[in-house]
Amino acid sequence: MDYRGRWALVTGASAGIGQEFVRQLSDAGANVVLVARRRERLEQLSALLQSHGKKTVVLPVDLSDPDAPETIVAFLKEQGIVIDILVNNAGFGLTGTYVKTAWEDQESFLRLMVGSYAELTHRLLPSMVDRGYGRIINVASVAGLIPPAAAHTLYGPSKAFLVSFSQALAAECSDSGVNVSALCPGFTYTEFHDVTGTRAEVSKMPQFLMMQVGRTVHGALRAVEKNRTVYVPGAIYKFLTWLSQTLPRSWVEEIVKGPSKSYRNAASR
Repeated sequence: MDYRGRWALVTGASAGIGQEFVRQLSDAGANVVLVARRRERLEQLSALLQSHGKKTVVLPVDLSDPDAPETIVAFLKEQGIVIDILVNNAGFGLTGTYVKTAWEDQESFLRLMVGSYAELTHRLLPSMVDRGYGRIINVASVAGLIPPAAAHTLYGPSKAFLVSFSQALAAECSDSGVNVSALCPGFTYTEFHDVTGTRAEVSKMPQFLMMQVGRTVHGALRAVEKNRTVYVPGAIYKFLTWLSQTLPRSWVEEIVKGPSKSYRNAASR
């Protein structure tokens, strides 16, 4: 993975999986545009990388804003930056049952988790195809490959969209020099569960179900280089997704109801 001289753009770059993508892409020689809501965190990460001779640019923007993708593209044009590697990673978890959450919050969730991925890709993909080189990683989830749990109603469906979206793009871009991959991690050690208020529930899970963010991101970069359209890190999650797609759907739905009850109870508190 030699990305020297290439520009990468990572959304949700201020923490967790996005931050790790920034680090590993920089280590592989890429110049990186860091995009997220939290300016202070972006600038701290950027300063750290620059102190080690890395080239980074910071763009604070909220991808739930309908104008965000256009703002990003305008900024890139102004800076004279052409993106070779796009990591669509921004996201959040919206807890609470569907009927007890405001539609405005659900709409914002969809705009970020589905709309921003699709539009940003639509705006940056043509130049990749024209140049005959591009790498696109859409950070989905194992949740997009199995029946969804309760209390995060649109989370699983949004991730399922990203898997299907990546597969469609990969088919369209075959032989173009543009590789597209959906990263589908399981539970991973990040601050995501603190933000969604599910840390207590996740902490009760067996440790073998928790993935390390460094290995997850490294595997995702290897997968997109090998042009693997869907990448599930970790043997346990490979097995679980295979099992969920092999067993009768009704059986899997019954199995998922147990964890769903815990999440639903946590969301109601």
